[in-house]
Amino acid sequence: MARWLLKTEPDAYSWDDLARDKRTPWDGVTNALALKHMRTISKGDSALIYHTGDQRTIIGIAEVVAKPYPDPKENDPRIVVIDIKPKKKLARPVTLDEFKADRAFAGWDLLRNSRLSVMPVPLAMWNRIIAMARSAAR
Repeated sequence: MARWLLKTEPDAYSWDDLARDKRTPWDGVTNALALKHMRTISKGDSALIYHTGDQRTIIGIAEVVAKPYPDPKENDPRIVVIDIKPKKKLARPVTLDEFKADRAFAGWDLLRNSRLSVMPVPLAMWNRIIAMARSAAR
């Protein structure tokens, strides 16, 4: 099982929208590297949902419930979507500022490539994020 981070603008589609909908196609990804990542995602993988914009926080965990398939809204088979469902809202959001202050996240794409909307999350970083979400805010 791989672990991912999926970014969303909460005004367009938020964690609460996903929780309400129970399942959704994750679409709108057009960046070449993000699409490359999307094509390697597998059913059963886990994904952190990250709110961009003013929030800049990881808010919850989703499960990938369908392998990548061509986006039915596009005429380009290279543009793919995955289906996800909510798994668990984090006990508390973990902020971008917390990641920047923690050396465990040095070199991570979230800090190096802020425009990338889909990225892998190494296991050690995943575990650190989960631990941070369980602890009191710094």
